Amino acid sequence: MATEPSPAAHQQLRADAARNRETVLAAATRAFATSDTEPSMRAIARQAGVGVATLFRHFPTREALVDAVYQDQVVRLTAGASELLASHPPAQALRLWMDLFAEWQATKHGMTDTLLAMIDSGEISLAHTRQELLSAITTILDAGATAGDIRADARADDVSASILGMLAVAAKSGEPAQARRLLDLLMDGLRPR
Repeated sequence: MATEPSPAAHQQLRADAARNRETVLAAATRAFATSDTEPSMRAIARQAGVGVATLFRHFPTREALVDAVYQDQVVRLTAGASELLASHPPAQALRLWMDLFAEWQATKHGMTDTLLAMIDSGEISLAHTRQELLSAITTILDAGATAGDIRADARADDVSASILGMLAVAAKSGEPAQARRLLDLLMDGLRPR
């Protein structure tokens, strides 16, 4: 006769499952960021140190895993704006946030095909992501305008477009330092006149 696990044992199982999920998510994020091709689910499970069955228990499809990585990164990026503002002056927070944005862009190398297919099918909403990012940028720009260290006429959509364009150019150049230089130039343009 089977017995139900005690509440403490059940709690431990849930904690282990949550830990496994986070481990898989972190491994997938690393794998997608460092691979020019989409890594296999088996390779991600191996990198996470879990079995393939554990990976599929948490993420039954590649799309589910890509979506989880993407959403996790959007949350981290948008939360980063407030976190940086809490510990840095607005202009410095914005420049540091731009680095977070660049890292966020880099996490997508190995999941581009799946991500684009999910965007095309409507499974992932770019409009929602864009709104979240613009809100994060606006938070920093408003704080900077109030503090007097970022131009009051700076618009979040212009800053976002500038960052995206600069990162796209830098990615094609093959020179990683170019992204930092371009983002520094953008910051110079955002200083009050």
